[in-house]
Amino acid sequence: MRLFAGGARSGLPASSVVLVTGASSGIGRAVAIRVAHDGGHVVLVARSAEPLEEVARECKEAGAASTLVVPTDVGNDEAVADCVARTLEEHGRIDAVVNSAGVVAYGRTEEIPAEVFDGVVRSNLIGSVNVARHVLPVMRSQRRGSLVLVGSVLGHIGAPTMTPYVVSKWGVRALARQLQLENRDIDGVHIGHVAPGGIDTPIYAQAASIDGTQSGPPPPAHSPEWVAHRIVSTLDEPSKRAQIGIGNNLLRFGFNALPAVYDVVVGPAFRLVALDPTRPKAPTDGNVLSPSPEGNRLHGDYDNVVQRLVRRWVPMPRPRQGGGA
Repeated sequence: MRLFAGGARSGLPASSVVLVTGASSGIGRAVAIRVAHDGGHVVLVARSAEPLEEVARECKEAGAASTLVVPTDVGNDEAVADCVARTLEEHGRIDAVVNSAGVVAYGRTEEIPAEVFDGVVRSNLIGSVNVARHVLPVMRSQRRGSLVLVGSVLGHIGAPTMTPYVVSKWGVRALARQLQLENRDIDGVHIGHVAPGGIDTPIYAQAASIDGTQSGPPPPAHSPEWVAHRIVSTLDEPSKRAQIGIGNNLLRFGFNALPAVYDVVVGPAFRLVALDPTRPKAPTDGNVLSPSPEGNRLHGDYDNVVQRLVRRWVPMPRPRQGGGA
């Protein structure tokens, strides 16, 4: 049975149940709204209940058959097991899962506190394992279903001062490949992996930053709605390996085919287009160790790279000093 068909709408049957992690913000939120628009039952999963309730209202307005809010930390295996059980109790099935929960930390590897480094790996990689551990037995029992793991182009390349994120996303890509091998025996069970490039989501603003440098999506930054469309439109049989971003393949080519050139260029280029030293902030753990519900929304609304470069290189006028008579 096809869960989604092509065209303006995905053709999602009213009976289909789609569980989305990281649903309170960014890509996960966009996926949930897109599924709702196509008439699905949406299970909304993230750490904080309040922003999920807001997303649930948006999904109902978009046309969701139903919404179920299940606050869950995907890094906690028991919590994920309870989440899946709650979903089955409500719906009796799980047709698709999009695992997009993720966090970021910036800083040199040796300077990132152990708990922050571990927190990134816990949410991004261990969280993906936990989700797979509990949803795949359901799908195998049903003999159908799709699990999509949202990785990153940084799961294919390297970037300085992003080691925990890069390590975790390389791990997510390896996990997806392993799951594909292990589930070849059931034709109706599909494992997909998508690797977005720079996306306009709040993940950068909510990142941990050891030195307080503000970050933003590297160009070209795409919208979370565009990523959601790519994911949802193929949930019936997701691509095993999908790059989402027109710059991804160029970066991958440089990393693999021209490593000496890549290593020289990546540091200065990263500092130039992905960091904004003109807008420093206090060093922070971001939302790595605990959620920041006030920062959860669909878009990040960052300045574009041209605006960032102009602030660096164009002197700003100094305020006039008051003078005497």
